[in-house]
Amino acid sequence: MNRAIFTIAAVATAILLSFGLREALQVAPTEATMGNIQRIFYYHVPAYATAFTMFAVNLLASIFYLARRNSESAAIADAVAVSSAEIGVLFCSIGLITGMLWAKPVWGIWWTWDARLTSTFVLWLIYVSYLMLRQMSATDQAPTLAAALAIFGFVDVPIVYMSIRWWRTQHPQPVIFGEQGSGLDPSMVPALLVNLAAFLLYGALIFWVRYKLERARQQLRESQALHSLKLARAEAR
Repeated sequence: MNRAIFTIAAVATAILLSFGLREALQVAPTEATMGNIQRIFYYHVPAYATAFTMFAVNLLASIFYLARRNSESAAIADAVAVSSAEIGVLFCSIGLITGMLWAKPVWGIWWTWDARLTSTFVLWLIYVSYLMLRQMSATDQAPTLAAALAIFGFVDVPIVYMSIRWWRTQHPQPVIFGEQGSGLDPSMVPALLVNLAAFLLYGALIFWVRYKLERARQQLRESQALHSLKLARAEAR
């Protein structure tokens, strides 16, 4: 990425995150039932939105990799896949942590095995397994196996989203796109939207940095392999 563009994006991200913090903690009104603990919502939802976006990018990149794994563009798709998976796990972890911080004062417990929480934890485990497979397997088949796992793992994303619509859960019912009578107070919407934009931009920024690092690693490995091949040929002569 051009240094100037990266700097502008980083400054815009910092401004949005700062503005979102002010909106969430000072401007948005205090929720009548839960009080200030409800303000976690303005970070909890954007964290999961960013995680799901990254998992969707991982899905598309994995499908492309399997379809074109013998082409030159396969390495690019593989770099996109592993980078988006890492960022997705990061934001999914933030979502789980903020959810537990909210649950303790509201429910009196940190965790309960209801449909939403359990399916989310399974999703986190799937993508952590994906990253472990990428990290621990030294075979050439690792990217192919990981891509297949990523496609399987994404099936859990709509299950997580729909869980509170399909089953009765301890988790609150949908606030956004929920039943009649649900929804946020209009005065709370700006805080959510600003933080949503801030988290998505921040996720895209660190994804790009991670992607560039992965491409550099790929090129280094290719250079080392080519150098080893040249040495082997020279010794054979």
